Amino acid sequence: MKEFHGITASPGIAVGKAYIFKEENISVPKYDISPKEVENELKRFINAVENATEEIEILKTRMKDSMGDDERNLLDSHIMMINDPELKNQVDAELRAQKKNVEWILIQVIEQIVEKLKTSNDDYLKERSVDMKDVSKRILNQLLYHKGQSLSGLKEPVIVVAHNLMPSDLIGMKRNMVLAIATDAGGKTSHTAILARSLEIPAVLGLMDVSRYVKNGDELIVDGNKGSVILEPDKKTKSVYITTQKRWKKHELELLQLNKLEAETRDGKLINLEANIEIPEEVESALKHGADGIGLFRSEFLFIQPNRFPTEEEQFRAYRYVLERMKNKPVTIRTLDLGGDKSLYGFNELDEKNPILGWRAIRFCLSRPDIFKVQLRALLRASVYGNLKIMFPMISGKEEVEHSLELYDIAKKELEAEGVPYKRDIPVGIMIEIPSAALTSDVLAKEVDFFSIGTNDLIQYTIAVDRGNERITYLYEPFHPGVLKLIQLTIENGHKQGIPVGMCGEMASDPLATTILLGMGLDEFSMSPISIPEVKRIIRSVTLLEAEEVVGAIMEMDSYAGITKYIKDWMGKKFEFEEN
Repeated sequence: MKEFHGITASPGIAVGKAYIFKEENISVPKYDISPKEVENELKRFINAVENATEEIEILKTRMKDSMGDDERNLLDSHIMMINDPELKNQVDAELRAQKKNVEWILIQVIEQIVEKLKTSNDDYLKERSVDMKDVSKRILNQLLYHKGQSLSGLKEPVIVVAHNLMPSDLIGMKRNMVLAIATDAGGKTSHTAILARSLEIPAVLGLMDVSRYVKNGDELIVDGNKGSVILEPDKKTKSVYITTQKRWKKHELELLQLNKLEAETRDGKLINLEANIEIPEEVESALKHGADGIGLFRSEFLFIQPNRFPTEEEQFRAYRYVLERMKNKPVTIRTLDLGGDKSLYGFNELDEKNPILGWRAIRFCLSRPDIFKVQLRALLRASVYGNLKIMFPMISGKEEVEHSLELYDIAKKELEAEGVPYKRDIPVGIMIEIPSAALTSDVLAKEVDFFSIGTNDLIQYTIAVDRGNERITYLYEPFHPGVLKLIQLTIENGHKQGIPVGMCGEMASDPLATTILLGMGLDEFSMSPISIPEVKRIIRSVTLLEAEEVVGAIMEMDSYAGITKYIKDWMGKKFEFEEN
């Protein structure tokens, strides 16, 4: 028996036989061409792009009855990537410069793009390198008349093991035959992870070397709750997991029954439970899991295109799609949050020695009004299609709020002059993720319509701990008394000014934190869609008075260790709580 540990990409437990899906190494020829042949090679590339596009359209038609919006939108994004004029321009330029066959040129161009994406500090940008490989493989197959591997012909239920999976591999697979997925590569923001969650297939990614050890037919356990994979489990382990699997399925069914019920405490306090999403396709998961709205839509996904920023029209279409799909439920879109651990592909100005404390988020936007105003115009235009809320990230003080609102007013006046409609009463809020913002939240609450606490950064800045540094991750504690005091102060100051206070950091999805945040008076919890039912269960099982008593007890404590033990013991007695 051997155990591997990776990233919990999609929850659930599966027991079954392994099926090894090997990434193909396509042999690409390399030869010189004459200057006269350049145009012909470029035509071959254009034809291959057209054929690859047609191939995707045929797949969409063939699977229209079984394909969800996640998969359909992903394929649409691949069509856009295949037909990106910048890709054609780069291939054209290299063809003329190198005078080599177009297959070889395509590989060189894609490798350059992929390398830049993979060296980004931002996980989302890194994962987009997989999409670039995927679309290039389609074009290459057309150029070489090559038919690739497929998961569409599986004959029995299996656990798919691979170094990595392309999004198109998952979309074309026979779904009722895939019990789970385990890959060496990939992360939570990869399209593999997003599709696995959408299809409710347990998945553990980032296992490093699982595909080296597993053979076809080996027995596997995939635990998507804990992020582990067990190879050839012994009888006792297998028996325990089969029992756990049954309990998990029962638990899931029970939680899904809560979708149509409100998040209301036993003594009548209503709480909004909303979803965090990375890309528009995740709206479907938010709706499925009973989200009251979108509490955080990270707009950075739009800014991953090679060497250019998205146009106003491109942004408008993405925002409109989400607003329309949510059918008038509130959608909070965070303005561009680049810099820090979210670098932009091809934008070297964001390379800094200390990026976490550097030119990022609202600081970047205010210094680049040409970029920021385009986004504000797109948001305003989209506002007529739903219930939009706009949120500015990484605010440190009043001046940044004022400057942001000034640009916002300029964008509104421009649209008015052009006769472009937009909603006049869009709520505008800020993220509280810097200690200075929390400490002056009484001042900031007078300037905006709502607060959203971003605990990921608030914890990091309060305790002075880099959350990406493995040596000191033990210090990254959400229950540190200093962090809890800042959260409580923010909620109190927001309420004094009559504005709602939400939370969109990871702490909002932590079942251990639910009762504490409820007792502090948090109005809205926003989290990964799949976490919503569990948090709702806890809220519906307690009274506000109980939660306030818990807060009263922990705020008298002086260490995160004591607070953590107290809340674990309390939850254990109340819910027979098991920490995954």
